[in-house]
Amino acid sequence: MSATAAARKRGKPASGAGAGAGAGAGKRRRKADSAGDRGKSKGGGKMNEEISSDSESESLAPRRTEEEEEEELEETAQEKKLRLAKLYLEQLKQQEEEKAEAREFEEDQVAGRLKEDVLEQRGRLQKSVAKEIQAPAPTDIRMLRGHQLSITCLVITPDDSAIFSAAKDCTIIKWSVESGRKLHVIPRAKKGAEGQPPGHSSHILCMAISSDGKYLASGDRSKLILIWEAQSCRHLYTFTGHRDAVSGLAFRRGTYQLYSTSHDRSVKVWNVAENSYVETLFGHQDAVAALDALSRECCVTAGGRDGTVRVWKIPEESQLVFYGHQGSIDSIQLINEEHMVSGADDGSVALWGLSKKRPLALQREAHGLRGEPGLEQPFWVSSVAALLNTDLVATGSHSSSVRLWQCGEGFRRLDLLCDIPLAWPMVADQRGSKLCLHRPTPQGPQTPSRWLLTISSPLFKSFLDYTHPLCIKSLLFWALSPAASWLEELLSAFLVRQV
Repeated sequence: MSATAAARKRGKPASGAGAGAGAGAGKRRRKADSAGDRGKSKGGGKMNEEISSDSESESLAPRRTEEEEEEELEETAQEKKLRLAKLYLEQLKQQEEEKAEAREFEEDQVAGRLKEDVLEQRGRLQKSVAKEIQAPAPTDIRMLRGHQLSITCLVITPDDSAIFSAAKDCTIIKWSVESGRKLHVIPRAKKGAEGQPPGHSSHILCMAISSDGKYLASGDRSKLILIWEAQSCRHLYTFTGHRDAVSGLAFRRGTYQLYSTSHDRSVKVWNVAENSYVETLFGHQDAVAALDALSRECCVTAGGRDGTVRVWKIPEESQLVFYGHQGSIDSIQLINEEHMVSGADDGSVALWGLSKKRPLALQREAHGLRGEPGLEQPFWVSSVAALLNTDLVATGSHSSSVRLWQCGEGFRRLDLLCDIPLAWPMVADQRGSKLCLHRPTPQGPQTPSRWLLTISSPLFKSFLDYTHPLCIKSLLFWALSPAASWLEELLSAFLVRQV
């Protein structure tokens, strides 16, 4: 026990030392291991921390950029919405302003058009165009040849594409305005011959065309009125009833109602669409020389040697009589529904209003005087024309010139604008006639091109012992430009009776 105890006692220190050494080594190993582990763990921690730091920085950095981009995108969209909203509001405002301006402009246009229509119906419309006209240059004059005898009358189609001229050779020629070429010729009809195409067998004295260009009417010395299809020049009807030469024709605008007048002193009314006669009116005391009509159911006539101008009210079968010229009234033209112009062989030109029996203006010796001193006689006015609803009037005479006149305010004055001499000298052959296109030069660049059509024919008078002068037989205004705003209507041409 003692040995055991001694041994235990002896072994204790030894075991204790070994154990202590082992424990110390173990502790050292454990410390080293723990240190290594700690080092490893520290190293691993550092690596982990660095990796996690990098990954975190990498993961956070894009996250912030995306957020910033999203914020920037959200701000841009908002700004865009705001900008588009403002732009839309501005566009709406601009559109409303444009609509308001358009409405105001349309209202002004409608009001202006209504005003013009009312003034036109009342006969008080007077557009100022005369001041824009100048005399034409020689290069602005075109000459058309085709008839064998004196040209007596002419009309132009409402679309300004063709001219119809008629002459004492009993033919009608359709001309192209653009080229000046003949489009169609209606030949003379021989009396008593059967199976030949219809036509005139005596001097054609007057023509008229409907406002839509469908019908053409022509009258002759044989008391006949022939109705043609204007497009094809095909004969449709023949009206008989006058007892003497037919001297004037006019269609009522917008209708197929035809007025005719004759040397038998009567005025007749026809319905061309129904090929029928309507009625006859009497009143003139001498052969009626000329006639005109617009849209009202009435017409005006020049009574020749009876010295009167008459306005015929068809529904009432009544007439108004006007006096003013001293000689034979050979031509007349309506300026509008309430005013007209006439010319006489005493050399005077008169402006009339339907409300007064005397001329509003009377221009004596409108084309000057001729003859020896002390024996002067006025050049007689052989034709007149007026630009519808304007202040421009033209007159022709055997002075071989055309004069343009401006109507003063209220049609109470006539002022000479220019004198257009004929572009050719006196002709030796007194049988022929010439058709001439004059283009008065506009002063302003915006003024549409306008043409004045004249016919010159020899004037035969038994007491003339010198070269027969040329007489302006007929005048016609029209516009070649379809955009022309102040002329769209045909102005009729009238026969001037040769003495």
